[in-house]
Amino acid sequence: MKTLHKYLTLQVLASLLLTVAVFTFVLLLGNVLKEILTLLVSGQVSIGIVFQAIGLLIPFVLVFALPIGFITATLLVFGRFSADQEFTAARASGVSLLSLVMPILLLSLCCCGISAWINMDLGPRSRVAYKNLIARARAELTNVQLPEDRLIYDFPGYIFWVGKNHGGNLEDVRVWIYGDKTNSETTYLAAPRGRLETDTVQKQLLVQLFNWHSLTLNGTHAAFSSSPELTLPPFALASTNRTSTPSVSDMTFWQLQDALRELNQKLGLPSDVAATNADAHAQLRAAAKMRDEATERIRAELHRQIAFSFACFGFALVGIPLGIRMHRRETNIGVAVALMLVLIYYSFVILGEALARRPEFAPHLIFWLPNFIFQAVGAVLLWRANKGV
Repeated sequence: MKTLHKYLTLQVLASLLLTVAVFTFVLLLGNVLKEILTLLVSGQVSIGIVFQAIGLLIPFVLVFALPIGFITATLLVFGRFSADQEFTAARASGVSLLSLVMPILLLSLCCCGISAWINMDLGPRSRVAYKNLIARARAELTNVQLPEDRLIYDFPGYIFWVGKNHGGNLEDVRVWIYGDKTNSETTYLAAPRGRLETDTVQKQLLVQLFNWHSLTLNGTHAAFSSSPELTLPPFALASTNRTSTPSVSDMTFWQLQDALRELNQKLGLPSDVAATNADAHAQLRAAAKMRDEATERIRAELHRQIAFSFACFGFALVGIPLGIRMHRRETNIGVAVALMLVLIYYSFVILGEALARRPEFAPHLIFWLPNFIFQAVGAVLLWRANKGV
């Protein structure tokens, strides 16, 4: 039994290292061709910066390469194991499938731990460092003041969110203006369009909002207003007055927890706010929706990081019995089946990310569905294979 365990574990480990290396290379190639080589050819970066950027990208792509590599390795190894009649010989010797694959399942749990570390800490940190490196290389200061699709805490007393930023032309702008300890007043601003301008002489950032509407809360009183145009007070561009934060998708697990806690504290709506008329009541609902959308994005990313860390275990449960049932030695068949299973798994992840701004659909729970499905289906297939059904 020890010999079989050692043989299978070494086979899976060898295949895992090879497949992870191949998929890491493929995923890196897309990022390198899209961003890094373009800067290198244009002469904006040196070859040293290119290698540094590639090194920072490796942990980020490992988030995806490790689960893909594990499902591919199990399909290939157990497909060969079955095709060579080694599984039949083991069954004839009285060895059950469950006892045979126990080391592989333990290996998958170890990979889950590694995935958790990469997903929740190393990957986001590396991605942020990579983006900062590319941003410095491009030296486009005016284009990163209000980046798209992220909560921006860069200016004291304000939180921004911009859907699109086309060279300073803003779309779907959300602004939260909150007071300090002596002023509890909070204002929620929303505008379909806006304009961003940089005053390089005064070192200020100017933001204009068009067709905006707002809701101001002060204690239990609510007031709403709207206007065709509004110019916010100028914001200083000096780095000493700015506190930069990564986007939600690039935050570590602990940064996400802190951001969610901070948003709940600053954007919390009191339950006893008095709405004096229908318009104020509608604005109050809109403000609550804005708050829920902001917090749900962070909550969804928190659950995505945790749920995706268990992908290797679900892939192991599915890959082992499928490899035995396929009864094939061909590598291309195993890779094709692995990619199909990965596509099914990632379709749920993509769906959860697409609904991240729709709290009514509970997108943070969608990220757990593929784990439950793969583990349940894998457990049934493994039980049937163990029984010889």
